[in-house]
Amino acid sequence: MKRIKTDILVIGAGSGGLSVAAGAVQMGAKVVLLEGHKMGGDCLNYGCVPSKALISSGKMAYGQTHSADYGVANAVPQVDYAAAKDHVNQVIAQIEPVDSQERFEGLGVHVIRAFGKFISDTEVQAGDTVIKARRIVIAAGSSPFVPPIDGIDTVPYLTNENLWALRERPDHLLIIGGGPIGVEMAQAHRRLGSKVTVIEGDKALGKDDPEMAEVVLTKLRAEGIEIAENALAEKIEGGDDAVSVHTKDGRSFTGSHLLVAVGRKSNTDRLNLEAAGIKTTRTGIKVDDSLRTTNRRVHAVGDVAGGLQFTHVAGYHAGVIIRSLLFALPSKTKTAHIPWATYTDPELAQVGLTEAQAMTQHGDKLEVVRFHYNHNDRAIAERKTDGLIKVMVVRGRPVGASIAGHQAGELINLWSLVIANNMKMSQVAAMVSPYPTIGEVNKRAAGAYFSPRLFESNMVKRVVGLVQRLIP
Repeated sequence: MKRIKTDILVIGAGSGGLSVAAGAVQMGAKVVLLEGHKMGGDCLNYGCVPSKALISSGKMAYGQTHSADYGVANAVPQVDYAAAKDHVNQVIAQIEPVDSQERFEGLGVHVIRAFGKFISDTEVQAGDTVIKARRIVIAAGSSPFVPPIDGIDTVPYLTNENLWALRERPDHLLIIGGGPIGVEMAQAHRRLGSKVTVIEGDKALGKDDPEMAEVVLTKLRAEGIEIAENALAEKIEGGDDAVSVHTKDGRSFTGSHLLVAVGRKSNTDRLNLEAAGIKTTRTGIKVDDSLRTTNRRVHAVGDVAGGLQFTHVAGYHAGVIIRSLLFALPSKTKTAHIPWATYTDPELAQVGLTEAQAMTQHGDKLEVVRFHYNHNDRAIAERKTDGLIKVMVVRGRPVGASIAGHQAGELINLWSLVIANNMKMSQVAAMVSPYPTIGEVNKRAAGAYFSPRLFESNMVKRVVGLVQRLIP
């Protein structure tokens, strides 16, 4: 058994782990990085990157069938599902070198391709090597959660991990789960020619503002996607040719393929956390607001920490703990400015409080300003007028923003900046957007906040009248 010592040991080479390793080694720390599966983690290989690539293929097919309104004749797309998956693989391959073992070894990181498990509060075993570290960062990520539905172990099913190996287009794809992963894959596959049914035990896109979610769901239904809500899967049966999902209320759905997309579970099983005195919760590893575990030498970042499970959150976590690991300075996480987006068409995005959450917290101090896409000239020119923005404002400062519409994932960036820096609506209103852009939606939302104060105020009108009479 080999034994080595290091300043920082990072377990997991996904977004959070790679960010910690790169930042720490470039600032002079000695770093060991463990990865027992693929460099780049879930995001690069099974999540964000491949899903957005397949969504892009779906958009291309949809564009061919909906071009007549732009003066270009509609066409029937010749979809090659296997070629679409080749596109997915090519996108992964282009990004892969940035997350590769070679790159990180070039930075000076000692990379060990093995899973790690704790054998003491300061030691981790990976293969035939024991690493003793001053500080340890757990960045083990998450995996698809497969619920214990009766019969699920008797039928072939897909998750976001093995979906990308599928080369033949599903004739009828059943999707259990109406969250972001489920609806994104539903629309992509529908546009590529599959029949699609989404089976959701509660409300589809239930974590988002209901009004905003409905904008997206209306579009999905219009494209021919069946969305069954309040349909809790109770039993599954079938074989290689057909799969049936029976729900608790007596409904039944039959398709050629089944995709399970009901959520994620933190990857803690392999870690032997008890040996290090690290406690867990129902959702992951127990951490404080500095991301420190119950073992003071160990931090956890990203999905495994059991909070918001997004790639950009893992990257944010990495930045937070670098400060404390390398400089011994206090550093705490915040969540108010963390945005998320669902990359359907139209997109759905949120940062901060939803309208319902803001009403609960702030009551009659809350003002909600709205602006619809059908008043944005660029959206009109591109026929992308379905959607709106809502900004929740308390005493002149935004506390949340919800957007459903074209490029919502891009537009939400501004509101994350505003909330992160405690900025006022007046500062957003002072921004100048080039015309015509979708980005004007944000400025017009700020304008909607001030319009009643300027144009409906008797005091403003009296002041303007007085100035006009007195100034020659």
